[in-house]
Amino acid sequence: MMETGVDQAAIKHAANLLGRAYSAVAITGAGISTPSGIPDFRGPDGAWKHVDPSVVASLQNFLRNPRAFYDWFRPLLDRVLAAAPNAAHYALAALEQRQMLKAIITQNFDGLHQRAGSREVYELHGHLRTATCLECERQIPTQALLPGIRRGETPRCSCGHPLKPDVVLFDEMLPRGLYWLARRAVEHADVIIVAGTSLEVFPVNDLPALGLRRGAKLIIINNGPTYLDERAEVVIRGDVAIVLPELVRQITEAPILERSR
Repeated sequence: MMETGVDQAAIKHAANLLGRAYSAVAITGAGISTPSGIPDFRGPDGAWKHVDPSVVASLQNFLRNPRAFYDWFRPLLDRVLAAAPNAAHYALAALEQRQMLKAIITQNFDGLHQRAGSREVYELHGHLRTATCLECERQIPTQALLPGIRRGETPRCSCGHPLKPDVVLFDEMLPRGLYWLARRAVEHADVIIVAGTSLEVFPVNDLPALGLRRGAKLIIINNGPTYLDERAEVVIRGDVAIVLPELVRQITEAPILERSR
């Protein structure tokens, strides 16, 4: 049963757009994973509630004090690794399986899209699968480092330097090649779904605007406002873990529609 207060007409309009989409792209943020128990970084209960991110999670400060970084990062790491994909992740994977969704561009590093079955995922803020030595560039699987991290140790490379998780910290550039792949996907999109993000973080927040300039239709699903609400074709306020599965249900129950070319 749908959540009380969710705009049913907006759901239907979004389902019609997606049902006709030939090259849809999704852009996701922390809000798509909060139903899985992973805190939103900027919300009232988020990971930045008691710390200054520019102090704890910047590259400069990681290099200066990796122990302080891992003291903050350790509980977040455990929480992310214990999380499971929710209905929103599975809904996007279902759209990809139906060849309606060409790619997911995510600001999350939790890997839940892949665990739900999505294949074309651009993790612009990195991932937790590995950690890298910034001195010799040796890469180590995170699973091999977990016992030491959980004992309170700072993981180090055999060369003696600290290992940094392969997530994008403050002061770091996004992976250039991956970002250009994301831009290309947006440039060729006919529908862009923005799900679980307030579009506050540059340069990811500029991607849907780029798509609009290229003629894409924009669907925004988020609990709070974004700067592109007035330019979107559809804005749905609600829980992404409820709204996205309902979109998929309506699409799969609808007659086959002629896709846009």
